[in-house]
Amino acid sequence: MTSTTAASPGLLRQYLVLTKPRVTQLAVFCAVIGMFLATPELPDAKRVLAATLGIWLLAAAAFAMNCLIEQQVDARMLRTARRATATGSISTAQVLALSGLLGGVGMVVLYRWVNPLTMWLTFATFVGYAVIYTIILKPRTPQNIVIGGLSGAMPPALGWAAIADAVPAEAWLLVLIIFIWTPPHFWALALYRTNDYAKSGLPMLPITHGQQFTRLHILLYSIALLATTLLPYVVGMSGWLYLIAAVALGVMFVHYAYKLFRVYSDELARKLFRFSILYLSLLFAALLADHWLIMVPR
Repeated sequence: MTSTTAASPGLLRQYLVLTKPRVTQLAVFCAVIGMFLATPELPDAKRVLAATLGIWLLAAAAFAMNCLIEQQVDARMLRTARRATATGSISTAQVLALSGLLGGVGMVVLYRWVNPLTMWLTFATFVGYAVIYTIILKPRTPQNIVIGGLSGAMPPALGWAAIADAVPAEAWLLVLIIFIWTPPHFWALALYRTNDYAKSGLPMLPITHGQQFTRLHILLYSIALLATTLLPYVVGMSGWLYLIAAVALGVMFVHYAYKLFRVYSDELARKLFRFSILYLSLLFAALLADHWLIMVPR
C-alpha cells in the first residue's frame, strides 16, 4: 500500500514532464494574449477558460508525442536522458494513451465550448509540430527550427480565433513575431548544448555550419525581430506604450546577440536563451497592457 502510494506521485510527475509544462505555459500565455487582443471588450470568461483548457491539452498532447518520437534521440542527450520515454519507464502504449486522451478531450472542449475553427487550427498545429516538424524536418535539415517554427508560432492565432471566430491580419502579425523569435531562441540553446546535439545526430545549425555561422544568424534574426515587433505600432494595432517596450526589449535582445557574435561563451549563450523567454513574455504583456490602457480608451 505504501509502495503504491509513493510510486503514484512519481509516475504522475513523469507524465507531466512529457508534456513539457514550461513550454506549454508560454504557448498558452501567448494564446490568452491573442484572446484579449481579439476584442475591444472583455472576452466572455467561459469561452476564455474553455479555449485555454483546450489549447493547453492539445499542446501537452503534442509535446508528449514529440517525446515518444524522439525517445532514442533523447536517450543520447544529457539534457533529456532522464525523460521517462528515454529511460523506458513509461511504455509507448502509455504515451499514446496519454497523448490520445489529452488531445481528444482538448478537441471536444474546443469544438463544443469554443468553435470548430479553433479546434481545427489547434489540431493542425498539433500535426505540424508532432509530425511535420518532429518526424520530417528536425532529423533532415538544419533549417528545421526555421521551417517548423510556424507550428510553435500559432498560439496567438488560436487564441484570436477562439474569441473572434476568425484569424485577421493582426493575429498573423503576432504569429510572425514568434516565428522570427524562434530561431535565435533555439540556436542559442543549441550553441551551449552543441556536444549534446552532436551525440543526438540531429542536424542543428551549430553542428552543420559551425558556431560562427550560427552566431551571425542569431544576430541577423535578432535585428529582423526588432524590426518585426515595430509592425503592430506601424499598422495602428498598438500605441506608444507597446512601442517603447518593443524598442527597449528589442535593443536588449540585439545587444545580447551582438555580444555573443563578437566573443562566444556558453554563459552568454545561456543568458541569451533565458532572456529570449523573458523577452517574449514581456513583449506580449506590453501588447496587452497597451491594448487596454492606450488603444481601447480611444
